[in-house]
Amino acid sequence: MDITVQELKQRMDAGENLHLLDVRNPDEYEADNIGAKLIPLGDLPDRLDEIEDWKDEEVLVHCRSGKRSAMAQQILEQNGFTHVRNVTGGMLAWNEMQA
Repeated sequence: MDITVQELKQRMDAGENLHLLDVRNPDEYEADNIGAKLIPLGDLPDRLDEIEDWKDEEVLVHCRSGKRSAMAQQILEQNGFTHVRNVTGGMLAWNEMQA
């Protein structure tokens, strides 16, 4: 099940401890990020051990528009992550909401 940027912001504003994963490229992350752990999509299969602790917890994945995070969601689910949610619209929707 996906999560909207509005719901994500509400939960962040409430101080929830979220497992937030950014699968964009480092240059995109440097330009604009919301405090997520950065693992670019292409590196994800080789770096799953870095987020092994999140396997049975909710993981929120985002990218620029939602396409790469949808692919990341599949990779995570295929590797035993049980509760992965795609942030719909990604950073584009986030920035639009903040405008």
